Amino acid sequence: MVEASSLSYVARPGLETERMSSSLRHCRHPIIVHVPPLRRPHNARPPDLNLHRAGQTPQMDLASHCDPSSGGCTGQSRDIRACQRRGVKVLLSIGGGDGSYGLSSPGDARQVAMYLWNNFFGGSSSSRPLGDAVLDGIDFDIELGGTKFWDDLARDLKNLGKSGGRRVLLSAAPQCPFPDEWDGGAINTGLFDLVWVQFYNNPECQFSAGRGAFMDAWRKWESVPAGRLFLGLPASKDAAGTGFVPAGELNSRVLPLIRGSQKYGGVMLWSKYYDDHTGYSSAIKSHV
Repeated sequence: MVEASSLSYVARPGLETERMSSSLRHCRHPIIVHVPPLRRPHNARPPDLNLHRAGQTPQMDLASHCDPSSGGCTGQSRDIRACQRRGVKVLLSIGGGDGSYGLSSPGDARQVAMYLWNNFFGGSSSSRPLGDAVLDGIDFDIELGGTKFWDDLARDLKNLGKSGGRRVLLSAAPQCPFPDEWDGGAINTGLFDLVWVQFYNNPECQFSAGRGAFMDAWRKWESVPAGRLFLGLPASKDAAGTGFVPAGELNSRVLPLIRGSQKYGGVMLWSKYYDDHTGYSSAIKSHV
């Protein structure tokens, strides 16, 4: 993820999701809005959750929208609550494809879980970056760095939700080669509600590799102990290096192959910026 890029999802009726790069005031019903990922301050390439230095406090990077470090993002609470009143789930994404990050131990995972709980969920902190609004979950977009202890983080977040009387949704955005090197261990905990698999920038398993290779990868992902499974695609040719599928081809050739899956949840699009320019989601929504 670069800067405050966004992610847009089109799902089955009742669950359309969208990662917003701009104000949460633009939420539509019903969607899941993701705010950009966290990162650790020593790394200047936003936005990442950089966890390999014990004791550091993660920081949000919302690009030019607001400055969390000065308390300039607390006003987002009003917008978050407005979206939630409309049935919108608001998740915080961690990780990304740039920078350097990781977890060093189960204790480090617990520390990060506590930070997330106290600053974005049902806990309390004097420095909540988004104000007093309570988010709905965490999106694991782990694409590099250490592969260990993400499962511990998932368990800790779910346990904090249970003990605090508030459900914490978990989602993940693995690459389509199975199993995913970074998200695989966490997903195998069986705690994830939503998994949006990136069938792009992975020539060996995206649809352009052929129906057989694509379906082989999809069936493998169907085997994971998770709730809903989403087909991740770029919303335009410019949104990714490879993997773009024209809307008409997706509707007529791809979706009929997977819509019957018990775990099928819909289509995830990268990103809202490109979707706004191409209208891709509007072209496929009735077929999803």
